[in-house]
Amino acid sequence: MAFAQQLARSSLPLTTTSPSVFTSPIRFRASSLPISANNKTTKFRNWVTNFNSKSLSFFLSGALSLGISLTGVGCSEAKVGVNKPELLPREFTSVIDVAGFLSDGQERRLAQEIADLEKDTGFKLRVLAQNYPETPGLAIKDFWQVDDRTIVFVADPTFGNILNFNVGASVDLDIPRSFWSRLAGKYGNIFYWKEKGEDASIEAAVVAISNCLREPVGPNNCSEVK
Repeated sequence: MAFAQQLARSSLPLTTTSPSVFTSPIRFRASSLPISANNKTTKFRNWVTNFNSKSLSFFLSGALSLGISLTGVGCSEAKVGVNKPELLPREFTSVIDVAGFLSDGQERRLAQEIADLEKDTGFKLRVLAQNYPETPGLAIKDFWQVDDRTIVFVADPTFGNILNFNVGASVDLDIPRSFWSRLAGKYGNIFYWKEKGEDASIEAAVVAISNCLREPVGPNNCSEVK
């Protein structure tokens, strides 16, 4: 698949936290630009639209972060896209742990927290714990019916920081983009999960996301990682 090959160019941001993928469009006032700039702007708009439509597929095909981060564009060791539906559970669950980071009790607690969150806010949080390349990859997109109101949280220590996020466009309208990098920096850094355990990072991240999504939308919402 072409999109799986493009996923191979994944990256780490300058802050060393795992990058997020955001799909909010970028707009310019073309009337205020010269003709040559208008042509460039049109081409850029087309590229942004095309990129946004494919970014989620790229991300899920390897369940890794893409080359767009809050701090810029970069490149790191290539990873090949993965699609292994056989690794999916037979019945629906919002928490899939193919890496064995979580106990059965932890999975149940997280699934209940996620169910309550979805009922209260309408946002869907989905958690995949993996060790690349042992991942269902692209198969989780259909399994979870990922849409604009979905947050895909992939816990994978492949790049050092264990917290990786793909955020739907509707979520991106309510949650400051800086929240995701601060969350990864606090609970996803290698020192934290090496000391506390991968399960502690995952649980702390889910609680922080739940607290954030429950805050009233405003200029200061999610200003702290709780």
